[in-house]
Amino acid sequence: MNAHFCKVTEPAIDVIEALNRWENDAAIVPLTRPHKTRAELEVKKLITAEDLSQRLEFHHMYLIHIDDHLVGEMNFMVDPPHLLNKEPGTAWIGITIGEPEGRGKGLGYLALEFLEDEIKRQGLTRIELGVFEFNKQAHHLYKKLGYKEIGRISDFTYFQDKMWADIRMEKYL
Repeated sequence: MNAHFCKVTEPAIDVIEALNRWENDAAIVPLTRPHKTRAELEVKKLITAEDLSQRLEFHHMYLIHIDDHLVGEMNFMVDPPHLLNKEPGTAWIGITIGEPEGRGKGLGYLALEFLEDEIKRQGLTRIELGVFEFNKQAHHLYKKLGYKEIGRISDFTYFQDKMWADIRMEKYL
């Protein structure tokens, strides 16, 4: 597997198409954003070039490729308002392995290492993230890479007919 990452600096049609595919993939939507109800979970979203341009103003976004095939994206933003611990110099991260052929191959591990290096280059010292409590695979990966639980937000997202907590984790670089 030849994995590589590249920074997104402007909207491109292939990236927008991939983001829309992943944003509406029933297999990964429950993992990528919170939902309060089944109806909210099932809502279809449409990302436009303008949406992506606005996102790039606040996110450092990178594409994840295996060989020349786009399989996911990862990003971080600095000091967003939804941090549990509002410590200045904190990066909030997100990773989506959108294509099934990219999952279960260690890309999440490689993506986290890459993001941590990029965040260090920005001079930031802390990372915070949220992982839904039912996402055991991601939670295990974060713990393996040294992230520590700092709190839980109860009844944060709907999945499989019940509400689940958001586990907040942090790592100092």
